[in-house]
Amino acid sequence: MNLLVLFGVQGSGKGTQAKLLAEKFNYQIFETGAELRKIAKEESSLGIEIKETINAGNLVSSNHIKRLIESFIEKNKDQKIIFDGFPRNQEQLKTFQEIIEKSQLEFKAIIFELSKEKSIERLLKRAQIENREDDTQDIIEKRISIFYNDTLPVIEKIKENYEVIEIDADQSIENIHEELIKKI
Repeated sequence: MNLLVLFGVQGSGKGTQAKLLAEKFNYQIFETGAELRKIAKEESSLGIEIKETINAGNLVSSNHIKRLIESFIEKNKDQKIIFDGFPRNQEQLKTFQEIIEKSQLEFKAIIFELSKEKSIERLLKRAQIENREDDTQDIIEKRISIFYNDTLPVIEKIKENYEVIEIDADQSIENIHEELIKKI
């Protein structure tokens, strides 16, 4: 199984690049946020709990995420997979490593580098276009803060232990995609 794991601050374009890679190379995408938003639309107790967590700008429990990922891998075994938005903290990294070992998977990590200021600018623009409830100024800043406090240390751990590809995300979608294709 060919597995890519995408990292980057919110607004870095990792979701866009995941879609482009999926179209070009037939990857299945596990985009944590999108999967969680699907569940959040359900009127189940889990859906309501996840919706409240997301709308507050907090991370959903690793236990919920782990079940989602294991199910996704099982449904897509023998497929190429892109993980977008996982792992985001040390607990999720531990969960991710358990899943990787259990499933005997190898992966490449792709890190999209983008400044905090550019991230906020892009997210505010996206909020206007998509009218997303979780893209208010306060929630954007909270999510970016979580990225720098929780996800950045995960990226450093990944860099120490796995193959990593770094991409300059402060350029056009086309140029990012071109750089990405060359490096993978």
